Amino acid sequence: MTTEEVFQELKNRLAGKTPDQLANSQGIYQFNLSGDDGAQYYVAVTPSGATVESGTAPAPGVTISMTAADFKALAGGQLNPMSAFMSGKLSVAGDMGMALKLQTLIS
Repeated sequence: MTTEEVFQELKNRLAGKTPDQLANSQGIYQFNLSGDDGAQYYVAVTPSGATVESGTAPAPGVTISMTAADFKALAGGQLNPMSAFMSGKLSVAGDMGMALKLQTLIS
């Protein structure tokens, strides 16, 4: 699965969530993915829902940096976000509270 396909799947999953399910995850999440199939995407979660866009957000609340391969494993449930962070596979800049909500957002 390509990075683009993973984000399309994420977009579809987020579209199925209610505003109540997204209420605790509001903000802009920037993903900077490196390596083979690397890309930049951001997820904006607002009271009215969530959007997924390619590129760089103007003012993200949190920036997640990792390889595209590790992100695919994370999104697929094979990699735990906390383990990825502790092992240095995932780095966070910005609001750590938002980063802690990452698993809820992408699952």
